[in-house]
Amino acid sequence: MAGRSLNRVQLIGNLGKDPEIKYTPQGTPVAKLAIATNERYKDKNGEWQDRTEWHNVVLWQRQAEIAGEYLKKGSKVYIEGRLQTRSWDDKQTNQKRYMTEVVASDLILLGGRGEAGEGGGYSRGAAAGGNGNNFDQRVPEPEHAAAASGPITDEDIPF
Repeated sequence: MAGRSLNRVQLIGNLGKDPEIKYTPQGTPVAKLAIATNERYKDKNGEWQDRTEWHNVVLWQRQAEIAGEYLKKGSKVYIEGRLQTRSWDDKQTNQKRYMTEVVASDLILLGGRGEAGEGGGYSRGAAAGGNGNNFDQRVPEPEHAAAASGPITDEDIPF
């Protein structure tokens, strides 16, 4: 398998806080999510233990808009994407900092009626699942989008 590689992440978890939506200077929506996944295991003494792992997720364009409209703290989601590590110089310590994030390619809202998301989904530029999916697919007006969240700086853009 020389020359081949795979960078793929699949997560099912819950949002730890409401999505953070920002816009690039060109008006492109970007959403940041913090997703918790849980693992249950038995320790040396045979006692059940829970471990929570936190994942930073970045969504772009229509996925970011859907996250802002339909997700809230506690929402259950399925995310598929790739890992990406970015770096920057910390202005306070003058040290190089790194962050690894999941850049999402697929987003499926999980949860029953009355919960955030109603089983609809969004996948690579089109709604996934088809049944009962009524996401508004219109592109927002750039003036309205920029006014909603304000400009972002280079430090805010996840790449």
